[in-house]
Amino acid sequence: MSERSQGDTHLVQFSERLTNSAAFGSLFREGMDLVEETAAYLDGVGRAEAKALDRAVSLTYATESMRLTTRLMQLASWLLLHRAVKEGEMTLSQANREKTKVKLSAADPGPAEMIEKLPAQLQDLIARSMDLQARVRRLDSSIHAPPPDRTAIGNPLVPQLNALKAAFER
Repeated sequence: MSERSQGDTHLVQFSERLTNSAAFGSLFREGMDLVEETAAYLDGVGRAEAKALDRAVSLTYATESMRLTTRLMQLASWLLLHRAVKEGEMTLSQANREKTKVKLSAADPGPAEMIEKLPAQLQDLIARSMDLQARVRRLDSSIHAPPPDRTAIGNPLVPQLNALKAAFER
C-alpha cells in the first residue's frame, strides 16, 4: 500500500505532455503555414481581387481580412508560446500566465451572408482559420485544465465496497 502512495506522487500530468506530442507539432506547422499563406494571399492575389469588388463587398473584404489577420496572429502567438514550452524555454505554468494576453476568441467572422460575397480563396482562408481556432481552443482547454484533485486519487471501488459492506452488515 505504501508503494502505491509513493507512486501517486510521481504521476505524470497529461497536459504537460501535449506540447511534445506529434499532434501539437502538426498543429503548429499547419498554423504557421496558414499565417504565411494568408499573408501571401492578402499581399498578392487578394489585393487585386479586393479592387475588383463593389463598394459594399469591398468594405466587408477589408473588415474580414482584418479579422482574419487578428485571429491568425492570436493563434500564432499561442502556438509560439507553447512551442517555447516544448523547447524548454519556459514552463507550462509560465505559459499559462502569458497566455492570458492571447485572445483565442478574437475576431470571429461576420454574418455568413456577407462572407459568401467574398472571393472564394478568402472564404477558404477564413474557414480554415476558424477550424484551426477551434482545435487550438480544445487543446488549450486540455493543456491548461486545472490539475485533478490529488485527494480523489485512489481506488474508485472503495465507495461501492463500503456500501455493499454496510448493506450486508445489517
